[in-house]
Amino acid sequence: VGKSWMPWKVNASVALTMNGTRSVTDRKDISQGKLPWRDGETPLMLAPMQGLTNRALRALFIDWVRPDVVFTEFMRVSNVSRKRLVRNDLTEAGSATGGVPLVAQLVGNDAWALVAAARNAEAAGAQHINLNMGCPYGRMTTSATGGAMLQHPTQLSAVIPALRQAISGSFSIKMRAGYTDPEQVFTLISLFEDSCVDFLVMHPRTVLQKYAGSADHSITARLVKQTSIPVIANGDIRSAQQGLQVLETTGAAGLMFGRGAIADPLLFERIRNHQVSEPTPAETAIMIRQYMGGVLECYQELFCGEKQVLDKAKNVLAFLDQPEFARPIGKLKRARTFAAFTELLARIEPS
Repeated sequence: VGKSWMPWKVNASVALTMNGTRSVTDRKDISQGKLPWRDGETPLMLAPMQGLTNRALRALFIDWVRPDVVFTEFMRVSNVSRKRLVRNDLTEAGSATGGVPLVAQLVGNDAWALVAAARNAEAAGAQHINLNMGCPYGRMTTSATGGAMLQHPTQLSAVIPALRQAISGSFSIKMRAGYTDPEQVFTLISLFEDSCVDFLVMHPRTVLQKYAGSADHSITARLVKQTSIPVIANGDIRSAQQGLQVLETTGAAGLMFGRGAIADPLLFERIRNHQVSEPTPAETAIMIRQYMGGVLECYQELFCGEKQVLDKAKNVLAFLDQPEFARPIGKLKRARTFAAFTELLARIEPS
C-alpha cells in the first residue's frame, strides 16, 4: 500500500484493475456515470478555486446566479493516512447545493490512495468526481500532483482507468494542455476514451505558463474535433462576448469560469441571456454592494471571528479588478471591522 505506483500497466487492449479481475476495455458495455448536466444543455460551471469556492461562496452563487455545475476546492488525497481525505473535505463533498450538481475535485497521484479517496467521497454523498491535472502551483501534497502529473504520462495510464473503474457516478478530468508542450493533450485522448472518462475541462495553457499569456482556445477547438468526450472550455473568459465567442469557435459542450466569475458573478446571467454589452459603472456598483454584502453575511456562518471573516472576504475582493473601482476597493481591503466594511460598501461608487 505504501508504494506510490503499482506495477500494473494500461494500454489500448489491457487495463487491469486494482484486483486484476476486469479491464476498462471489457467494461465498454457498462454505462458511464451520469453527466452533471442534462442532455441538450450548455452548462455554465463555477470553477474550483482554492481558498475561494468553499460551500458558503458556492451557496451564494447558487442563490444569486445559479451556475449549472459547481466544484469543490481541490481535496488533497493523503498517500499515508487511512482516511485519505480530511473531515472538512468529506463535509464539502457531501454538502447541499440547492439542487445544483456538485463535483468533488481530488488532487493526488497515487492510484490506490485516489481510488480510496473517491470511494470515501462517494460514501459522503458525492455523485461526481473530478481529477485535478491542471493546477500549476507545484506540490500540493507530499508529491507532485495537479498539473505536475502531466510529467508522468505512464503513471496516468494506471491512475485514470483505476479511478473510472472505482467511481460509480461521473468521472471527469480538469487539465492543462500539457506540462511544457501544448500538444500533449492530443497524445492522451486514446487513454481518456479507453478509460471512459465522462468529460474533460480544458484550460489551454501549459502548466509552466501558469497564467501568463493568453489561453489558446484553438487547442480547445481541435480537442473537441478529435474526441467524442464532451469538452468544457476554461480559461480567460472574462466577459459575455468572450464566452459566447469561445462556445461558437470551439464547439465546446459548455464553459467554466474561475477568475472571471469571482470578479463578476453576473457573468453567468449575461452569457445565458446573450447580453454582450458590458455593465455600466452604476450597475457594477450595485453588483459589488450586493456581492460583497452577501459574502460578508455568508462567511459569518462558515468562519469564526471578525478578523477571519474579513480576511476571507478580502480574498474575494482581490479578484474585483474593475479599474474605476480600484480606490474604493482598496479602502475596503483596509477595513478592520464589520461596521467599517459595511459603511464603505454602502458608499461604494466609481472613482
